[in-house]
Amino acid sequence: MVTPADAEWLISRAGLEGLESITPLDGGWDNTNLHLMLGNGSSFVLKAWYANTVEEVGRVIARHVHLHENGIPTTVPIMLTDGSLMAIKDGVAWTLLPFVKGGILGLDEVSVRSLGETQARMHLIPGAACFPKSYRMGFELFEEVISLSSGMGVSNPFVEMLSSRIAEAESDFPSDLPMGVLHGDLFPDNVIGSGGGVSAILDLEEAWIGPMAFDLAMSCVGFGWDGTVPVWSRWKALFDGYQNVRRLTPNEIGSLPFLHQFATLCIASWRFWKHNLSEPDELLSGRYLEMVDRLSVEIDFAEVLA
Repeated sequence: MVTPADAEWLISRAGLEGLESITPLDGGWDNTNLHLMLGNGSSFVLKAWYANTVEEVGRVIARHVHLHENGIPTTVPIMLTDGSLMAIKDGVAWTLLPFVKGGILGLDEVSVRSLGETQARMHLIPGAACFPKSYRMGFELFEEVISLSSGMGVSNPFVEMLSSRIAEAESDFPSDLPMGVLHGDLFPDNVIGSGGGVSAILDLEEAWIGPMAFDLAMSCVGFGWDGTVPVWSRWKALFDGYQNVRRLTPNEIGSLPFLHQFATLCIASWRFWKHNLSEPDELLSGRYLEMVDRLSVEIDFAEVLA
């Protein structure tokens, strides 16, 4: 729980004062994000990183700085009076970010096309040491879901299905695709938009160096569906925008059916882990089933790319 005193403490670390209001912001499952309004009319976002170690936060901040320095719209923390980009209180990292006007990126074709263009530009920037070369929400998470379920005595058809798919997925995962800087979790609540364009890409906790086509497939999971029904106009807009900047190779196009299924399984696994194992919540415990249902929907990428 972030108190007004906490917020006053953080803004004072940035040489600011005059807190007038604190408003919770939508989005995010783990860390606290608050909109701060100051008396002079300026506004900021306070982020308390309860779910990440200080070292992890340092790496995530470095990723945001790297994107910003390479022309990708994102948010970089305000520098504090001691020259750092985060404050530490009771072992928790806190950051003060500029408030980007707008809202969650729209699902209209113009907005989704803008996302595709921005994502392609991000994929083409140079790599950096702050980006890992493995994906936390992939095979590592699958194994954790299976291990935790066994240890907690959780018996569920999803865990059995996941266990049966791992070996085949590992052997089928393409190893010869073009690599780049990936977001890893591009869903609407991780993108701020305004006027049909991308204003800022947020939340780089899952960012990594990997096959660019996988990240595009993940954006299909995040933006291409209405529940369990694919919305083809969004898929086409996403790919049109992406290929305006970077053309997919034949190998990438051929890998898309597998990568989309894999990305869907990643999100299903994260939701099952989050709401059934890590922080059990009866109201959210079935949230993973939306992704499980999508696994049975056949996607014709030839039609999408036509």
